[in-house]
Amino acid sequence: MKKILSITSIITLMALTMGAGTLANAQDLSLVQLLTKNLGVTETQASGGAGAIFTMAKQKMSANDFTSLAKAVSGINKMMADAPKAPTKTGLLGKTSSLLGSSGSSVSAAASLANSFSQLGMKEGLVGAFTPIILNYVKEKGGQAVMNALQAALK
Repeated sequence: MKKILSITSIITLMALTMGAGTLANAQDLSLVQLLTKNLGVTETQASGGAGAIFTMAKQKMSANDFTSLAKAVSGINKMMADAPKAPTKTGLLGKTSSLLGSSGSSVSAAASLANSFSQLGMKEGLVGAFTPIILNYVKEKGGQAVMNALQAALK
């Protein structure tokens, strides 16, 4: 009877340990996993879309703020590498945004993000769906200050 009890105890303990590990992993999803789960996009689209957003933000962030962001977001360099390359500004939009000056920079950035999402096979409206998920993830992983810096760069 004691052997049966100890074997049952060991099996129960192993099941609890394995279950706890699975639960912890489910709660600690990567940003790409969160985007795919919540938005129904592919991993390639999630990684490239997030990378496009981070690439745009990096251009407006201080080096210190971006370093803090990079520490908070595991895999940020891969995501940025997965982002479609922005077209050169030789087209009509590039000429128009250069004439608009600094106010054109947000127009140009929005157009660049829309283009990146389009290249990934997504509608530009998904940029608005990606952003709150990314901001929430950054807040959870890096804190309010890092999220605020990212949010300011995305305006």
